[in-house]
Amino acid sequence: MSLLIDMTEKQNKKEFTHFDADGNARMVDVGKKNETERVATASGRITLSQEAYDLVKSGSMAKGDVLGVARVAGIMAAKKVDSLIPLCHPLLISKINVDFVCCDEQNQIEIVATVGIAGKTGVEMEALTAVSVTALTIYDMCKAVDKAMVISDICLQKKTGGKSGTFIRPE
Repeated sequence: MSLLIDMTEKQNKKEFTHFDADGNARMVDVGKKNETERVATASGRITLSQEAYDLVKSGSMAKGDVLGVARVAGIMAAKKVDSLIPLCHPLLISKINVDFVCCDEQNQIEIVATVGIAGKTGVEMEALTAVSVTALTIYDMCKAVDKAMVISDICLQKKTGGKSGTFIRPE
């Protein structure tokens, strides 16, 4: 299947921005775009065993403060997205928040990351990466107690700013 879309289809479909006219990968030129306030929020979940969940909530996991370390890991990851994902621009991020919601009935920890910038490109990848690395850090710190943890539902919840405007994930 060709990555190229013929001209009549282009009028009816959104184009992939990371490919040139010949289908080669490229970094999008944002040089002439206006700087705007851009914010992206992503979320995800990690489901743990009852034992691991209780240890995380009580701060008693052998490796230490799981959520504190995971928060810092998520923040660090958001700042390094251009090193992880080949066509992402290096960004001067102005804010990163990583928060947790403990869901006792499901033994789940919901991770919510919000990233902001005044810039020429969005921060969706930074928010999604923050959630992903936060969840992986929780897994790493808890795997001695529970190797069956499940990381799930990582998705963009909302983004604002830029040419495409606001996106809010439908319920």
